[in-house]
Amino acid sequence: MEITDLTPAERRVWQAFSVGRGVDFTDSGDGGAEAGASWGPERTVRAAVIRALLIGGPVGDGEIAGLKLTGARITGRLDLGYGSIDHPVRLRSCHFEEVPHLYGAQIRALVLSDSVLPGLSAATLRVDGVLRITGCRVTGPVRLQGAKVTGAFFLDGAHLGSPAGASAPPPSTGAADGPAGEPVLQLNHAEIGTDVWAVGLVAHGQVRLDGATVGGRVNLEGAELRAAGGTALQAESLTVGTDLNALRLCAHGRVVLSGARIPRHLNLAHARLSRPDGEALSADSCVVGELWLRDAAPITGTVDLRRSQVEFLHALPDVWPERVRIDGLSYRTLAPHLPAEQRLPLLEREAEGYLPHSYEQLTSAYRVAGDDAAARTVQLTKLRRHRGTLIWYARWWGHLQDAAVGYGFRPVRAAGWLLLLLLIGTTAFTFCEPRPLKPGEAPDFHPLVYTLDLLLPFVGFGQENAFTPRGAWQWLAYLLIVTGWILATTVLAGITRALSRQ
Repeated sequence: MEITDLTPAERRVWQAFSVGRGVDFTDSGDGGAEAGASWGPERTVRAAVIRALLIGGPVGDGEIAGLKLTGARITGRLDLGYGSIDHPVRLRSCHFEEVPHLYGAQIRALVLSDSVLPGLSAATLRVDGVLRITGCRVTGPVRLQGAKVTGAFFLDGAHLGSPAGASAPPPSTGAADGPAGEPVLQLNHAEIGTDVWAVGLVAHGQVRLDGATVGGRVNLEGAELRAAGGTALQAESLTVGTDLNALRLCAHGRVVLSGARIPRHLNLAHARLSRPDGEALSADSCVVGELWLRDAAPITGTVDLRRSQVEFLHALPDVWPERVRIDGLSYRTLAPHLPAEQRLPLLEREAEGYLPHSYEQLTSAYRVAGDDAAARTVQLTKLRRHRGTLIWYARWWGHLQDAAVGYGFRPVRAAGWLLLLLLIGTTAFTFCEPRPLKPGEAPDFHPLVYTLDLLLPFVGFGQENAFTPRGAWQWLAYLLIVTGWILATTVLAGITRALSRQ
């Protein structure tokens, strides 16, 4: 392109490029980049001119060339596909009429902050510095699949996609909107050297990070992801170096973190997750250092945490929905520390019904916290739920063990029953003394000792074999012998169970 072909606005940009000087077309009353369609030729630059500068533009002696353009209307399609750009590109507060095409390009740094675009096609892009779309308004999909950014990716305050029911942008040759249902941000299998910074992001459609690798953290603090009835955040097998911060995240749609690796914090404190007609949070098979749901709103929709490993889990009971899937979920520490009665209802919401592992995991967490009483309560509840899965005679025996000694977790009950039976037997045999089997050889009769001899199957005081009751009192003796055996058996089972847990 010859210099004589340039408009005055383009000439300013051309001359500034060689020395890396910025050109600013902004006007305090111009309405920002959203009003860029109405800007005239005095601030219009053709995409072909920008391409010519970046591919083979002039470089001043001893100068560092670079494109620094603010407040311009860029017409035509900016096509840098497969190009190798040795200069930083900063196009701030610009209005793009067509989707920039950067597929397979290599570039030093790319800054599009506060610009308005109908989309961005930059799959497999290579950026040697930072990539910024901070504050951008992008109506179509941002395609960054397989991109590699050595620095950080900034999209804080960006608005991606169009709200449902909003008027569609004018069609363009750049295929801005893509197929129906296409994610508005496609960062799947991308590699980001440091952070993904998306504080205050607003996305009307799916944000996809499947298989992405982020060296630092993903920060979605205060982000609003809207994909009602669909998937708002798709991040299967996401790997981050430190944290996924979703503090105050508002997600209208499914959040998928299946298989994610987050060594430090998955922070969903104060978050609002909602998908009433299905799964709101799918985080199965994850490995997470700490999962925080502190002060989060009650989740609307089901939660799937199956087979995930969490070292520290902070969640109040009222955050969980009516239906959960937690089979195989393991955690070491559970906070805040609450009585077992407040934690147990969650285990009854398991979609698969009774699952013993969930009770064992909760028991283990209470033991780590040193709360053995709560651990015993969880185990007792587990046995009661297990009883409902047994055949009738096993359920009957379970009810008997529960009533007698609480499956061995309530040993004081056995003492109470024994005292009651001892009182009944002693009173009865005081008024109706059994006759001796061998008169003249029998020892003196003691009602208390005789009753103890009937009740305790493993102890003999010589009274039971020396005397025999008459009539109905003989049936009382049989009852004391049977109940004594039952109490002894259940207590022994409880002791055995307790020892096996040590």
